Amino acid sequence: MQPHPVALPSFSPQTLAVLTPLRTGAARSRAELAAHTGLSPSTVTARIDPLIAAGVVVEDGSDDSRGGRRPRRLAVRGGLGTVGSIDLGVERSTIGLVDYAGTALAHRHLVLDLAEGPDAVLRRVADELAALVQAKGTPPLTGAAIALPGPVSAETGRLVAPSRMPGWHDADVAALLAATLGVPAIAGNDANCMAVGELVGGDPDARNQVFIKAGTGIGSGVIADGQLYTGRSGAAGDISHVTVPGAAPVPCSCGRVGCLDAVASGSALTRAAQDAGRDVSDVETVIDLARTGDALATGLLREAGSMTGGVLATIVNFFTPDRLVVGGSLSASDVFIAAIKSKLWADCLPMATENLEVAVPRHPRVGGILGASRLFLDAAFGAEPARTALRLASH
Repeated sequence: MQPHPVALPSFSPQTLAVLTPLRTGAARSRAELAAHTGLSPSTVTARIDPLIAAGVVVEDGSDDSRGGRRPRRLAVRGGLGTVGSIDLGVERSTIGLVDYAGTALAHRHLVLDLAEGPDAVLRRVADELAALVQAKGTPPLTGAAIALPGPVSAETGRLVAPSRMPGWHDADVAALLAATLGVPAIAGNDANCMAVGELVGGDPDARNQVFIKAGTGIGSGVIADGQLYTGRSGAAGDISHVTVPGAAPVPCSCGRVGCLDAVASGSALTRAAQDAGRDVSDVETVIDLARTGDALATGLLREAGSMTGGVLATIVNFFTPDRLVVGGSLSASDVFIAAIKSKLWADCLPMATENLEVAVPRHPRVGGILGASRLFLDAAFGAEPARTALRLASH
């Protein structure tokens, strides 16, 4: 995920490095920074003081005392800038405003027709963000981040054959968004952004997580040792096209048959219910039917959960994460979640599941925009010049 390039901040990488534990909540005082980074207290002070003088970091009150004088709490100043964050969806999209401290200021849900193509959709997004800024009275945008329902190459930043986004293949969405809004921008896969969103306000000890987005399509994002892991190409964690053993030979957009996305996604379940004569328009309707006791809908959700759980069992055995988070519209189905758990506990080694938390998202409505903006801010405040590509706002 590469930001649209502009000038670097004028602070050294060593100085900027102390911002990461402040932004992520790993440290909130000079003493905690010293403990977290292994730096001496004098070195921490030497790096923090220029950031305070520049208005990048603020001291906003006193923290709890552990004996002696109460330490002053440190935080990144949210007013440094405003990130326009977008979680683009096939059926529903979310836009939001996030400050530079990572706090969500406002959000709004939209229905966008992705078939109109990137230029038209991004112009609509820009108009909606401008309206949200005006309505909420927030500072103007200084950056943007967008989560996309398709694979994004880590090497080129371009979309790669997104199955539900006609006309978007090979689009450099970050560059298009930056040109449309006039600010630096980044673009990434939606499941990856949602995985990062789980880190916002989460348990700092849960450093290894797998996030499953089970909605219109199925995808996943991997957090390894507290960081998003995308692999060389950017496709790490993409389980959409894993072939499900014993599944019906349903054709997939990738040209093969029996892929998880083709047999267990929300689109697949909606199609199967329609073929069986049910009057449904989306997977939410299928879930509602199951809640009323409809045997067909219940069976479809249970089978989809079992197939998804079978794929996830391999991941859990291999990776042994702390948390497995199931998001997307299918996460609202108790039948689907129960089937995943049943398959996991049947197919995984006890050592892999004895401390495994299977959960639903902490931020079900805004996880995508929180994660996308977090990745933008990671790039904005990154200590490595190759990953840092925008000027910190100064007021």
